Amino acid sequence: MMADKAIDQGRPFDWGKVSEDYARFRDIYPKEFYERIVERNLCVKGQRVLDLGTGTGVLPRNMYQYGAKWVGVDIAENQIREAKRLSKDMDIDYITMSVEDLDFPEGSFDVVTACQCFWYFDHQKIMPKLYRILDREGRILVLYMAWLPFEDKIAGASEELVLKYNPGWSGGGETMRPIQIPECYSEKFDLVYHEEYPLKVHFTRETWNGRMKACRGIGASLPEREIVLWEQEHRRLLEKIAPEEFDILHYGAMAELKKKC
Repeated sequence: MMADKAIDQGRPFDWGKVSEDYARFRDIYPKEFYERIVERNLCVKGQRVLDLGTGTGVLPRNMYQYGAKWVGVDIAENQIREAKRLSKDMDIDYITMSVEDLDFPEGSFDVVTACQCFWYFDHQKIMPKLYRILDREGRILVLYMAWLPFEDKIAGASEELVLKYNPGWSGGGETMRPIQIPECYSEKFDLVYHEEYPLKVHFTRETWNGRMKACRGIGASLPEREIVLWEQEHRRLLEKIAPEEFDILHYGAMAELKKKC
């Protein structure tokens, strides 16, 4: 279990609880999300990439085709188990470990990625480690995608239902904005690029229900009885407000940091 006073009012959560749903319903980034990474000449052939908080290996698996050599780390053993299962025909290494415990040799990687997880880390502790394990002119690439509840009716209604069952959940209320990079990184890294852009992500009622269930505010933190009640109510809600298939308006964002030499 993880807990942070700045997240969900300190309510503990465990991504390992939702590993199976995470594997089924959270591999949803559109092709454009990955193409924008390649356009930055990152995570491509000839590069060694470390993916922090890799979860079920969504980023390494989907970018494997571009030729980089990937290592994924995650603190949740169940997440790593799913990542290995889903990557069984790919040459990707996965390690169960806390990001704060990283211990790779100096200059081991050309790129470090963190997708949908950067705010969970102790940055004062990991920033010097990332500087050390990155090769000369190495990059940190922080990635994010979120639904826009104030602009998308279905997303907004689903988010309200999450808050009904978990009022302290702090994962809602997103608007399109740059990724915030902790000040400590300015000591050893320069922010060289950022962008934010709208995305439409296609769902069915079933897959959107699964995506919402696999969020931190429901599956990763609520007791099983409350998860069942939430899901029953959410399915009824979708039958009223959503067609069988629909797009949800999201935004994607990236921030690229370059190692100071």
